[in-house]
Amino acid sequence: MVIKRLQKRASNYLKNDFKHDLIAGIIVGLVALPLAIAFGVASGVKPEQGLYTAIIAGGLMALFSGSNFQVSGPTGAFIVVLLGIVNKFGVEGLLVAGFMAGIILILLGVFRFGSVIKYIPYPVVVGFTAGIGVIIFAGQIKDFLGLQFDHRPQGFVETVNLVYHAVGNGINYYSFIVGGVTLAAFFLWKKFNKKFPPAPVALLVGIITGVLFGDKLPTIGNIPAGLPKFQMLDLSFSHLQLLLPAALTIAMLGAIESLLSAVVADGMTGTKHNSNKELISQGLGNIVVPFFGGIPATGAIARTATNIKNGARTRVSAFIHAIVLLLVILVFASYASYIPLAALAAILMTVAYYMSEIPHFVKLFKAPLPDILVLGATFLLTVFVDLTIAVGVGVVLAALLFIKRVSEVPIVSLD
Repeated sequence: MVIKRLQKRASNYLKNDFKHDLIAGIIVGLVALPLAIAFGVASGVKPEQGLYTAIIAGGLMALFSGSNFQVSGPTGAFIVVLLGIVNKFGVEGLLVAGFMAGIILILLGVFRFGSVIKYIPYPVVVGFTAGIGVIIFAGQIKDFLGLQFDHRPQGFVETVNLVYHAVGNGINYYSFIVGGVTLAAFFLWKKFNKKFPPAPVALLVGIITGVLFGDKLPTIGNIPAGLPKFQMLDLSFSHLQLLLPAALTIAMLGAIESLLSAVVADGMTGTKHNSNKELISQGLGNIVVPFFGGIPATGAIARTATNIKNGARTRVSAFIHAIVLLLVILVFASYASYIPLAALAAILMTVAYYMSEIPHFVKLFKAPLPDILVLGATFLLTVFVDLTIAVGVGVVLAALLFIKRVSEVPIVSLD
């Protein structure tokens, strides 16, 4: 009886939904391809590690997700945090921190913290996402202009300072042309074609333009074909203790972004996700992927929205997106050396622009003064100090303002 029911459900799915999931999964996979590579490079690791993350973590999270439409993988919001961890602890430290973050996410889901995280104040979310967008944009100027740095910058201020001095030594005009053409292709395609996303098209235009210039501009280099072998991590107590603050930051940011993405999906489809199940799925993906060289992953709002807009019906579409990326790395890895860093920088600049949510940021300046102060504090601390401190201070300020507002509510006595 049970087998017959399963067969009937499978038959109904293949008849009614699979075609829609297949189309959506293929399109999202093509969208995720340039983003996974770009986010890996921008996070301070090898480009293939971004792809491993989208394939392994994205596939696992799709299977166990609390949302039917969530697409997960490396995201722009993580870049600032992950690059900081790589600069301080190296890639090995990042992998261990990602593993620990996965455990924390599972604990958050098991102890049902999903509904709590969703209520982080809106000015705080807008403030830190806008701040991250500014930092990402500044960080891409180097590759967009083909500049050379003596060392990897630590933070926004040093990045701007190094760009200022490097520009004086001259830019690589071939990189600048490729970056400019990629940007133009992105926005022109977005304006005149509403059905297919612009990122893959823009990357293709950037690659073709770069090929015309030969070896006169830097590229991402070679990507090995296939998935990496299993590798052990240094899980000694001293190492875990040292990386715990970084893991907490990854877990909290991952929880916020994945649940925010799930809420956006609910709004677009009229469905309701299971927040605690979603946190557990995010945890599982982040526990497994470091053993294969993958970086921390979370729900991706833009890819999730693309998934929905292209007709996804079930979680299978997100799993198909991971399969598409696997096929790409198996078949086309040898062509990765043609991808210019300037083209990836241009795509990341568009990610930073949309992440900054400038209209929402400006609109919040019409809100009450306390909300403006929370927004400004979170934004400035994110850009000039540290993301973890920014979110912490923003939440504390918002909580204090909430308590103040509640205390000002008049109480009617029945005596």
